[in-house]
Amino acid sequence: MVGAQIRALRKERGLSQEALGEKGGFHFTYIGQIERGEKNVALFNLAKIADALGVNVSQLFAYVHEEIELTEAELDIQDVVSMLRKSTPDKVRLAKNIVREIVDGEN
Repeated sequence: MVGAQIRALRKERGLSQEALGEKGGFHFTYIGQIERGEKNVALFNLAKIADALGVNVSQLFAYVHEEIELTEAELDIQDVVSMLRKSTPDKVRLAKNIVREIVDGEN
């Protein structure tokens, strides 16, 4: 079921197995084997796949047609991560420093 969910999320995002593999650091045949349930996958690798798909690991464990309710904050975090993935390394570092100042300022 996890493999089916990975396939559904990958297709929703218009990614090929090869593209998802590249984003996650895996060979495309491994992605296919996971999707077909032929390979067991470590939690660490599931986290890398979830990151490549731009979702929380918990969303890989939802049934294909089941929606997981995310808090508004979790949705905002996903939006920020998505924006940062499209940014330059310098902009990512700048955003990290800004977030650190905001969070540290709350303590």
